[in-house]
Amino acid sequence: MKFKTTFFICLTALLIVASCRKEEMEFIQAPTDQTLIANSSIAKLMQKMSTNDGSNDNIIDKSNCFNIKLPIDVTANNIDLTVNTQNDYDIIEYIFDDSDDDIDILNITYPITIVLEDFTEIEVNSSSKFYSHSNTCKGENETDDDIECLDFLYPISASVFNKNNEIIQTVTLNTDKELNHFITLLNKDDLVSINFPVNVVLTDDALLSVNNLNELEDAINTHKNDCDEDDDFDYNDDDCDDCNIKDLTAVLTNCNGWTVDKLKRYNYNYDDAYNDYTFNFHTDGTITVYYANNTEEGTWTASGTGNNLTVIIDIPELPYCNNDWILHEISEYTETRIDFRVGDGDRMRYNNNCN
Repeated sequence: MKFKTTFFICLTALLIVASCRKEEMEFIQAPTDQTLIANSSIAKLMQKMSTNDGSNDNIIDKSNCFNIKLPIDVTANNIDLTVNTQNDYDIIEYIFDDSDDDIDILNITYPITIVLEDFTEIEVNSSSKFYSHSNTCKGENETDDDIECLDFLYPISASVFNKNNEIIQTVTLNTDKELNHFITLLNKDDLVSINFPVNVVLTDDALLSVNNLNELEDAINTHKNDCDEDDDFDYNDDDCDDCNIKDLTAVLTNCNGWTVDKLKRYNYNYDDAYNDYTFNFHTDGTITVYYANNTEEGTWTASGTGNNLTVIIDIPELPYCNNDWILHEISEYTETRIDFRVGDGDRMRYNNNCN
C-alpha cells in the first residue's frame, strides 16, 4: 500500500512537471512576430521611442540630451520665476519676447536635478557642473537617438520567460521610463511576449493600432520622421503650430480696446505711432479704431492655419497697420498678446488685458 502511494505521488509530480514544460515550450514557440528579443531591431526602435526627450526645455538649458527636473527657480531678464510645469516655459518666452532690443539672460538657481536620456537622475550643484554635462550633448538639429514623432499609449503588458532560470512573469508598463528600463535590462535569455494590440499616437494625434511586432516596426520606420523634433534653441520657431482661425477670432473679438505696443515697418520702429489708439475687431470682419475723439474704420480677414495663418489688415487711414500679416504667436501671461510678423523685418503686436 505504501509503495502504491509513493508511486502515485511520483507519477503526479512528473505529470505536473511535464505540463509546466509544455506551457513553457508553448511560450517559446509563440509566433516570432509577437516575441521581443534583446538587441533585436524592434527592441532598439522601442527603446528610442521611450527615450527621455531632452529638447522640450531648451529655452532653459539649451541641451538636447537631458532636461531639468521640475520645479526649479530661475531668473529671466531679472524677473524671478518658479517653473513648476512645462507650461511655465511659455512664461519665460513671454518675458524674453517683451523686447527685441535686449539680450535675453536666464540664470538657474542651484542645486537642480537633470534627467538623462535613459531617465538617470543626477544632482547638479553649480553652473560649472551644469555646463560640463551640457557640453556632452549634441548641438542644434544634430541627429540623435530619440524618436519623438510617435508615442506609445500605455499601459503595455507582456509575459517574460527566462530560458536560464525558467521563470515566467507578467509585467505591466505604464510610462516611457518603465518601458525604457525594461528593454535596457533584457538579456539574451529573456523572451518577451507582448500582449497585442498596442496603440501608438502619431504626430497629428491620430491613433494607430498594431497587432504584432512586425506591424509595430513598420509603423515606427514609416512615421519616425513625420515631425520636426525641434532639437534647436530657437523657442520662437514653433509658436503657432496649433494656431487656427477659430481661436484667433475668439481672442480678437471677445475683447475690446486692443493697443499696439510693437510696430516695425520698413526696418524702422514705429512703436509710438499709435499711442492711445484702441482697436476693436468684430466678427463681421470690420475693425473700429478710436483715438482723440476720432474714429477710423477698416477690415480684417484671416486664412490658413498653423504657422501659415495670414491676417490681412486694411485700415485706410492707418497705413502702418496694413499688411498681409502672418500670425506668429498668441500668448497670455500678464496680458494677452497677438504677434504678427512678415519675414524678419515687419512686426506688429497687439496687447490687451481683458483676459
